[in-house]
Amino acid sequence: MIRSFWLLPALLALPLAASAVEVRQFDSADKQQRYEHLISQLRCLVCQNQSLADSDADLAKDLRDEVYGIIQSGQSEEQAIKFLTERYGDFVLYRPPLKPITVLLWAGPLLILLAGALLLWQQARRRRTVAALHLTEEERQRLDRLKKNLEG
Repeated sequence: MIRSFWLLPALLALPLAASAVEVRQFDSADKQQRYEHLISQLRCLVCQNQSLADSDADLAKDLRDEVYGIIQSGQSEEQAIKFLTERYGDFVLYRPPLKPITVLLWAGPLLILLAGALLLWQQARRRRTVAALHLTEEERQRLDRLKKNLEG
């Protein structure tokens, strides 16, 4: 009785496991290696944070089929990349080439970092100025004496 309780969920999960496996036949080991390398270097357009090899999205499956067809027809990895970038843009690449349209992809993180540093610097400067404005004359004199003592 207990054994049959676990058997039913296992049998229900079996089609899910079987559907996740794609079986592909290649003419040579070289083509298979090129295919696997290529799908690991291309981005899934739906998931965006996964490669074509890692994604279970329908579009990723379609793109893997395209790559498989290109590799099986004897074309090179460069030709496959060219086909996919012409069709989907440079976003399909994990490392898009540096050109005027993609410069923001490369410079964006640095610009955001610099803008954040500038904002922090301005906030710190503003707080210092505001804090200094609220001191009484006696507090300012005491602060000056403390500064002199620290300096030497």
